Amino acid sequence: MFVLAHLTDAHLGPLPRARFAELAGKRALGVINWRRGRQHRFNIATIDLLVADIKAMAPDHIAVTGDLVNVGLAAEFTTALHFLKTLGEGHDVTVVPGNHDAYVRSTAHHALLNWGDYMRGDGVNGDVTAEQAFPFVRRRDGVALVGVSTAVPTRPFMATGRVGSGQRERLGRILDELAEEGLFRVVLIHHPPCGTRSTHKRLIDAELVRDCLARHGAELVICGHDHVPMVEMIHGPGSGLIPVVEAPSFAAGPEDRHWPGGYNLYRIERLPDAKFPWRCTMEARGFKSGDASVDTRTVRVLSTDLSAG
Repeated sequence: MFVLAHLTDAHLGPLPRARFAELAGKRALGVINWRRGRQHRFNIATIDLLVADIKAMAPDHIAVTGDLVNVGLAAEFTTALHFLKTLGEGHDVTVVPGNHDAYVRSTAHHALLNWGDYMRGDGVNGDVTAEQAFPFVRRRDGVALVGVSTAVPTRPFMATGRVGSGQRERLGRILDELAEEGLFRVVLIHHPPCGTRSTHKRLIDAELVRDCLARHGAELVICGHDHVPMVEMIHGPGSGLIPVVEAPSFAAGPEDRHWPGGYNLYRIERLPDAKFPWRCTMEARGFKSGDASVDTRTVRVLSTDLSAG
């Protein structure tokens, strides 16, 4: 059995000091948003409790689906790197960026510069180029982690994402190759490729991403962005279905007005001689409203051999 922990949207604070020139345009709005809201909702004490629980669960690997920083200040990426090191080394933790990690064009490349060890496919050494960095693949004990980026700089008041035609084309080829290897394919992506959300927060090419997944297949898609839990099924090849699972914010406390913070654990096991060769069980762990203890909230089987019985 392979155990994968998934966390997202840590929005690490506090914001570092910034020069006046760094706070022009979109960043100024982001700082106002942080000071008026997020600094009161998100705190390191919440994160420490959840990190301690992950350590106690001892997963085989940890996936992080973006939004580690807030307004894209250079110092924030260093803070995020220190946080990632508390989770583990690059071999054991996989990261894809979110829209806040590409908040402004001037530092949109800093995630790759600072977190390259966590965003590099197997066998890739040296610098990671932004153009060809995604999708990347990491194979771990029968499971393939496929990192997809939706992180693009956007204008003020926008939090959209885009995968893009080149990345979608490469993703299709990669998924086919991994299927031939008989691996359980987990796609890591920040913006959910399904569900209903406002125009300013959507994945712009969501329909095209779903078409890619429907043609080439995956066993699981994990994401973040909206700070609320979600499980939805989208079409896969043939009559198959692919579970898409969003985790809540990793920084939200038990009193958060959107949703208490938490993370998900996936237990992935191979089923010998079954029509569908995998069982994936999700355990949602975290806070419930008004309760600061971290515990199991729900358990759900996402995929298994439906032909049994």
